[in-house]
Amino acid sequence: MLKVGLTGGIASGKSVIGEMFAALGVRLTQADQIAHELMQPGQAVYDDVVREFGRGILNPDGSVNRARLAELAFSNSGGFPRVKELNRIVHPAVIRREDEWMEQVGRSDPKAIAMVEAALILEAGAGDRFDRLIVVTCGPQQRAQRLARRLKIDEAAARQEVDRRMAAQLPDEEKIKAADYVIDNSGSLDATEKQARQIYAELVAEAAGH
Repeated sequence: MLKVGLTGGIASGKSVIGEMFAALGVRLTQADQIAHELMQPGQAVYDDVVREFGRGILNPDGSVNRARLAELAFSNSGGFPRVKELNRIVHPAVIRREDEWMEQVGRSDPKAIAMVEAALILEAGAGDRFDRLIVVTCGPQQRAQRLARRLKIDEAAARQEVDRRMAAQLPDEEKIKAADYVIDNSGSLDATEKQARQIYAELVAEAAGH
């Protein structure tokens, strides 16, 4: 089995590209979805996050309000962002779940390509778990436009949010140095899909030889 990490900065288009690979036949899991599951009431991560950030992050039904949690984690209101505290709680549990998932995929299909889509693979020091690493890049204007659409905010606010989130991530230049493959997602979807198909063909050939 071939283990592949798919990463990139905020609003680079990782999820769309992950779906492209899944449509081609890659087995895909998303760190953000795993984190969402681990933050459900009754989970240890949920308890730790509420203990650290307070019950003010909760919705009336007891679920985590992720926008409110992100605001607390990334704001400088206390003098410094608290995103490292959040990552210290969430990352180890997410990484364990990803590893369990990859082991399960490997048992069911030894020639599979198991792909983990995650924003902070390198920041978490987790790059060595993968045989290959794909980094997605795009320009700052595109990030702002995509985030504005996703969060339904204006572009000026989106640019501020991109800057705030990117401050907690490695710059693209550093990510690219660690990458086996780079996908430039600043053009059309067709151009992006062409790059994904080329990389997929190489991954299939490598997986067959594993």
